[in-house]
Amino acid sequence: MTPSTVPTTTPEAGSVGAVETRYVDLPYPVALDCGRDLYGVRVAYETYGTLSPSRDNVIMVCHALSGDAHAAGFSKSTTDETTRDGFRAEDRDGASGKGLGWWDGMIGPGKAFDTDQYHVVSTNLLGGCRGTTGPSSPDPATGRPYGSTFPVITVADMVRTERAFLDELGIERLAAVAGGSLGGMQAFEWAITYPDQVDAIISIASTHALYPQGVAWNAIAREAIMRDPAWHGGDYYETDQAPDAGMGVARMIGHITYLSAPALEEKFARRLQFADDIRYTITEPEFEVESYLRHQADSFVKRFDANTYIYTSRALTYFDLARQYGAGSLVRALEPIQARTLLIAFSSDWLYPPSASREIEHALRSLGKPVACHVIDALYGHDCFLLEEARQIPIVRAFLSGATQ
Repeated sequence: MTPSTVPTTTPEAGSVGAVETRYVDLPYPVALDCGRDLYGVRVAYETYGTLSPSRDNVIMVCHALSGDAHAAGFSKSTTDETTRDGFRAEDRDGASGKGLGWWDGMIGPGKAFDTDQYHVVSTNLLGGCRGTTGPSSPDPATGRPYGSTFPVITVADMVRTERAFLDELGIERLAAVAGGSLGGMQAFEWAITYPDQVDAIISIASTHALYPQGVAWNAIAREAIMRDPAWHGGDYYETDQAPDAGMGVARMIGHITYLSAPALEEKFARRLQFADDIRYTITEPEFEVESYLRHQADSFVKRFDANTYIYTSRALTYFDLARQYGAGSLVRALEPIQARTLLIAFSSDWLYPPSASREIEHALRSLGKPVACHVIDALYGHDCFLLEEARQIPIVRAFLSGATQ
């Protein structure tokens, strides 16, 4: 185990500049774990850096539940619907956050995923609502939005789609697959399903299986959406309603699970929002933290589809490497991995706790496979993988250079 803290300094780094999201239509159906084939799949993606003549410098970056293909640089189609919202987003980005990629601090010249050296690829995952086929997309068979007819998907289905997408780009092998949270789950799916095609994986604030408390909170968030009368069983696209109320509550629930109690205390404490004393109101927020959650809800429903939230949340709760690949044994599940593995966890993350990363580390070490695990002492819970970029950069750069195992 490496030390729990790392230097906070970062190298001089630049931006990938203005980028444009592009699209690939897969020529063949994607076979899903549920037994269905999904036809006419479109994948939204962005790339940063130059592809080497031998096509051996590709890093696949996978996003978390609410992310998209726009991982770095400034979008040419700038909107207010940035995926860099969330805890301390305004403190971190100021006015520059508009149109900025969700992992911009990690991707670019001189950054963790150095685009002077690597060709970084980011896609919107299967089931998404930001350009890749999902519940809000038109079903080729009917021309109408899938809605409730969209098939239940898994993380393995997402990775299978990414593999088919890369085939269309002519990319056979990956120098690394990296991601935080759900993105880290995808990295492990890659390493197990395509072991001879991945040189390294970087799994940050992730797990081999969501712990029961995480499963429970995800269930509550989905229930909030599905109990909204405007959900219409998932078929709300052709109505004049959307389950914004339920989706807002789901976002509030999810957002709190991404934080820690000390982080909330530091930022909000029990400060009142609008007055020097309580106003004896039930319907209006009294405390800053209440107002903050309403703001998060209002922002999120403007950019994210409720069905995508439901389907993606279900996929990450299904994810369980031991069940899927090891007949209950994590060690057996990880046997196929040939890639070097980097694990980064955060001390205050109770949703994807450091213990999960240590379980993976111990299983890989028992198999004699190269693995490095870093636990960063940080305050902000699960959101640290987005907020503590400066402290992750030297770890990732050293790992990719081969300086550490």
